[in-house]
Amino acid sequence: MIAGIDHFVLTVRSVEASCAFYQRVLGLQRLDEPNRPTALLFGSQKINLHEVGRTFEPKAKEPTAGAGDFCLVAASPLAEICASLAASNVAIEVGPVERTGAQGPMKSVYFRDPDGNLVEVSEYLT
Repeated sequence: MIAGIDHFVLTVRSVEASCAFYQRVLGLQRLDEPNRPTALLFGSQKINLHEVGRTFEPKAKEPTAGAGDFCLVAASPLAEICASLAASNVAIEVGPVERTGAQGPMKSVYFRDPDGNLVEVSEYLT
């Protein structure tokens, strides 16, 4: 019944800081539209950003900055992601480590965004 994920929402302290981080570190593209949340585009998905105190309806029951924990699939080799993290002074907390994703074995690195959300970036091994 479900084919995939279109978008998810992150509640952040600062839309500007979050956009700058994800653009610089992961190459996501910012999208601003009138009366819509700022979004970060990648592949055929997006992350909508809701700033604390300036959320859009409907929203999570208790939107909280830093409560996110999600995995993104890399479009480039994980070594390039690690190099981008290092160049941006973003510490890798765990990895590279082997994990199992929705489509099979993968290698992942974990790090935190400016709000403390846990971001996992992975590449499939098959």
